[in-house]
Amino acid sequence: RDAIDAFENNEQLHIAILRGNGPVFCAGMDLKAFADGEAEDILFGTGRFGGLVSRDRIKPIIASVQGAALAGGFELMLACDLVVTSNSAVFGLPESKIGLVAGAGGAFKLGQILPKAIVNEILLTGDAISAERAYALGLVNKLVDESTLEQETLQWAKKISQNAPLSLRSSLRLANASHSVNEDSCWQLNDLLLKELLHSDDAKEGAAAFTEKRKAVWKGQ
Repeated sequence: RDAIDAFENNEQLHIAILRGNGPVFCAGMDLKAFADGEAEDILFGTGRFGGLVSRDRIKPIIASVQGAALAGGFELMLACDLVVTSNSAVFGLPESKIGLVAGAGGAFKLGQILPKAIVNEILLTGDAISAERAYALGLVNKLVDESTLEQETLQWAKKISQNAPLSLRSSLRLANASHSVNEDSCWQLNDLLLKELLHSDDAKEGAAAFTEKRKAVWKGQ
């Protein structure tokens, strides 16, 4: 949240890159923090997850993805405007495996991009898809070798940053306009369903089973 505030408020900065600091882009919400009662701030604070997924921004952000982009990590990627990914990356929304829902915008944002059958496959199986399939589906812009990911992303960012800043902002605003018309109602339903699940026995069991590395025993409530 602080980084995005600094980026948005600095007139000298025109484009940003979001990347993971390690072997993966982001594996999602810290389930230990969730189990410890921090879910409300993580999921419903300013900008929601990561301070990014529902943030009203005016400047473009490129996601540079290595390793896994799962659950909230995949949703952070979907919240960005452009995506460069290594060919070894994987993407998925495994929330159904732990008694939750893709509540950081993933469920309805996928529906804005992909056909219904593909969206249902990703959401209901919870299985990850490869970088190659994500590229074929139009979820990412550039598929590159992992060894050149940083260089390729920086080159793209430099190319875009040479364009007129006001043109970039206006173009981004227009490109997002068609989705933003219904996004408020989507977030309202998203938050209603997510809050119901957060307080369910299954969500607590899912987080516990994940951290304890065992199979969950669902109660359906």
